[in-house]
Amino acid sequence: MLKKFRGMFSNDLSIDLGTANTLIYVKGQGIVLNEPSVVAIRQDRAGSPKSVAAVGHDAKQMLGRTPGNIAAIRPMKDGVIADFFVTEKMLQHFIKQVHSNSFMRPSPRVLVCVPVGATQVERRAIRESAQGAGAREVFLIEEPMAAAIGAGLPVSEATGSMVVDIGGGTTEVAVISLNGVVYSSSVRIGGDRFDEAIINYVRRNYGSLIGEATAERIKHEIGSAYPGDEVREIEVRGRNLAEGVPRGFTLNSNEILEALQEPLTGIVSAVMVALEQCPAGTGFRHLRARHGAHRWWRTAA
Repeated sequence: MLKKFRGMFSNDLSIDLGTANTLIYVKGQGIVLNEPSVVAIRQDRAGSPKSVAAVGHDAKQMLGRTPGNIAAIRPMKDGVIADFFVTEKMLQHFIKQVHSNSFMRPSPRVLVCVPVGATQVERRAIRESAQGAGAREVFLIEEPMAAAIGAGLPVSEATGSMVVDIGGGTTEVAVISLNGVVYSSSVRIGGDRFDEAIINYVRRNYGSLIGEATAERIKHEIGSAYPGDEVREIEVRGRNLAEGVPRGFTLNSNEILEALQEPLTGIVSAVMVALEQCPAGTGFRHLRARHGAHRWWRTAA
């Protein structure tokens, strides 16, 4: 009864609980939260209870440079929960953050996206984590279906719509028709692999070491899946491995395209397999690819 009463002062939320980032959508307001799925956990002495030191952007800044008693944790792996306690605390923080003007503890109805390949145990963990974070009701929707609906694709028609959802840890390829997922596959290639490929390219070709944050910035600013008309450049700094000191250098978009060829080829291969394996008679009219905030549309005849 108390949860129902508090629910009167809470917004219904749609949550994309990703390996790299968590997004929250409120009807009529759009995306109201987009934060890294990272939590900094403090444990002051052996046997003492864990406490949350920071969540989201603040916690991500601590990755790789925390004191001994604080650990920066990514509680999601491949789109499912890897650390139940930390995921619950993260959701609790984000739900409270989007209800900052509420005078009561929020108790919203929540729709959470889950990978198509998530097991029943993994789905139950997501549901229970959201409930533990304060949700009064939890509904699950498969990620490709949510992406297709959000893109305005005709999911109820007999024609096939393909969705390529590139997340932080995995890429999901799905074919949707008649309100159902008729084919799906998942490959362990995502934004994190793109970052690793850029780091390896810089080490190999420039003899310098850059961090994850720098690689991510390079990816967002000049990364591309295909050659563009304009060659873009970015100035970065990294630790020269021979000298052991920071050095600046310039990268261009053609170099990053080369660096990303291996992970991109893996995604293209998954799409080709989907085209070969999808049920006969599924006439494709739409293909959508999505990677974080970057979206590319393709329409096939």
